[in-house]
Amino acid sequence: MHMPFNSLWRTPSPRELIARELDEAQRSLLEAQTGRDYANAMVSYHETRIDRLRLQLEMAGQVVDE
Repeated sequence: MHMPFNSLWRTPSPRELIARELDEAQRSLLEAQTGRDYANAMVSYHETRIDRLRLQLEMAGQVVDE
């Protein structure tokens, strides 16, 4: 977006301030959604890992008992 040089010193209009704040809120939402995606993936990873380790522990116990 090209802005005239003198616009650097003028006070932004309420509409411009609202548009900037909306843009910032949308960016913050995207960052939060990305964080949620990562957290959900980590929960799934750890649940799968725990299931695998429990199964391996059970199988190791059966081998030793036999």
